[in-house]
Amino acid sequence: MGSAMEPPGSAYLHLGAVTSPVGTARVLQLAFGCTTFSLVAHRGGFTGVQGTFCMAAWGFCFAVSALVVACEFTRLHGCLRLSWGNFTAAFAMLATLLCATAAVLYPLYFTRRECPPEPAGCAARDFRLAASVFAGLLFLAYAVEVALTRARPGQVTSYMATVSGLLKIVQAFVACIIFGALVHDSRYGRYVATQWCVAVYSLCFLATVAVVALSVMGHTGGLGCPFDRLVVVYTFLAVLLYLSAAVIWPVFCFDPKYGEPKRPPDCVRGSCPWDSQLVVAIFTYVNLLLYVADLAYSQRIRFVPSL
Repeated sequence: MGSAMEPPGSAYLHLGAVTSPVGTARVLQLAFGCTTFSLVAHRGGFTGVQGTFCMAAWGFCFAVSALVVACEFTRLHGCLRLSWGNFTAAFAMLATLLCATAAVLYPLYFTRRECPPEPAGCAARDFRLAASVFAGLLFLAYAVEVALTRARPGQVTSYMATVSGLLKIVQAFVACIIFGALVHDSRYGRYVATQWCVAVYSLCFLATVAVVALSVMGHTGGLGCPFDRLVVVYTFLAVLLYLSAAVIWPVFCFDPKYGEPKRPPDCVRGSCPWDSQLVVAIFTYVNLLLYVADLAYSQRIRFVPSL
């Protein structure tokens, strides 16, 4: 659950929430996030799915960061029915991934050396360049928090602050990329084998989200068996499942007997099933490596569920 009660006579406001190294990183996150969001909304502009994703990512991260700083500063996080250490560690990792993606997408799709046509003009270009710089700084601010709060060897801490816990967030994020490619005309329904791969992605994603949710809510102690042992068993099964998908998906998508070994020349860029299949294959191997690394780390972690 929430953090322990503060001792009698302690100050109501916790200045360390904004003056400590982690607190400073969070204040910078608020400053850079607000600046980035404002530059894009005022003159930089955004369109399409990519622009909407960037604005949603920046807005979400700013809102949750403001909540974290407010709760830390007023010590109200002890009233919340969740494991505060797990929550802040999980959010910092998720925000790092979201902001890293936005810091790549926004310059890639919206920043150019040439001035856009009027009425936007060169002012819009300058605002977009400035937003791209602050988007990169925002990513660095969240990455610094992850580095500062990550569990060190031999340290007893909350699960989500361990390497295994942080990898769970990355695994779920990569799975979301796979799902995005699957729904983008990947033709996964043609064969039972590729449908099995989709089932693997879905099952592992749901199990990973369940592990994160149990940790954040502080309910890992009521499962009837040791949580760390349960995580190791699940991760081992996930490695086996992803290994099967890593073999099956490329065979049924790129082998000449079932699919196309090369990109069809008449395939329209942006709506080509072969491109989606390639994205799924690449990130299948990425997640397989993440689960293997997770299995290696999860066998030697020590954490306190209530932190």
